[in-house]
Amino acid sequence: MHRRQFMMGAAAMAALMAGGARGAKSRPLTFDAMGEVRFEYSEEVIRAMKASGMDAITITLCDPKSYEEAAYKEAVTAVREHDAYFAKHPQHYLKATTVADLDKARAAGQIAIYYLFQNSTQFGHDLNRVDEFYDMGVRSAQITYNHQNWAGSGCKELGANGLTEFGQQLIERMNAKRMLIDLSHANMKTMADSIAASKAPVVISHTACAALFKNVRNTTDENLKALADKGGVVGMCQMRPFMTTLRKGALPVYFQHIAHAVKVAGADHVAIGSDRDHRVIQLTPEYMAEVKREEGPNFNPDQWPLFIDELNGPRRMEVVWDGVRKLGLPSADVEKIMGGNLRRLYTEVIG
Repeated sequence: MHRRQFMMGAAAMAALMAGGARGAKSRPLTFDAMGEVRFEYSEEVIRAMKASGMDAITITLCDPKSYEEAAYKEAVTAVREHDAYFAKHPQHYLKATTVADLDKARAAGQIAIYYLFQNSTQFGHDLNRVDEFYDMGVRSAQITYNHQNWAGSGCKELGANGLTEFGQQLIERMNAKRMLIDLSHANMKTMADSIAASKAPVVISHTACAALFKNVRNTTDENLKALADKGGVVGMCQMRPFMTTLRKGALPVYFQHIAHAVKVAGADHVAIGSDRDHRVIQLTPEYMAEVKREEGPNFNPDQWPLFIDELNGPRRMEVVWDGVRKLGLPSADVEKIMGGNLRRLYTEVIG
């Protein structure tokens, strides 16, 4: 990795770190459809994220593997803990609930943070909880995680069960509240049913292309087309095992997935959804133990490292900008993929 490929010039960095309205307006938007922000991030990591041009991230709040009352209680606690953390770091972050908040954050040199649940189990079987979490500032939720819940089937379920009756009711309520529906982790039947059922555009915030690599987390061309036809957006994730068996030299494969998504869904419907930590990950025994605790039965050491080497760190979006530009797309399309499409989607759905 050549440092000069990833570091901006001193003048550009100074403009980004200053974070004034003029600096924000002079560069295109960078928006991660689903990424991580952890409480343990050092000042150095956060400053590097901001210096890379990161403007907005939709983050996962809590463990999506919980069910019923435990899921609800964990979700409430997670919202409160994240609220407290971001309130203590206003120099870096702004909790966002509207697109106007994104503009406000850019003008102030902050990263706009949108809240996401990676499951619908925190709602249980009670649609009023959609309203409750909306009032707490949550603006997006997945219909499923990997397995069956009240709403539908996840990508690791057996068979081809789709959206349930309750799932249809949940989509109606989320549409009514203007809460963005995320179909990441759903199986293809639940995904297709949900796209059809929703009156508003939806997002698949972090996935890759099933036509290029077989993985249960990847999305078929059929569903990519259906998503685009309804005005939705798909985020291309940076999870190496979803795209290739290569452990070295995997970066070009990532851009192949982006290019394929553009070919199938159109440049107006593709975004970046990293699904990745911003720290520089070193596969120490301590880190692997941390991941094993977090992932539980999902942990598979044979798939590690999950990251692509060149995207392992807080300035990865600079690498992505460079690679998307090299796909030969018009500059306007590059800017849509890197943030404009998500801004359009959030404007239409969240407001």
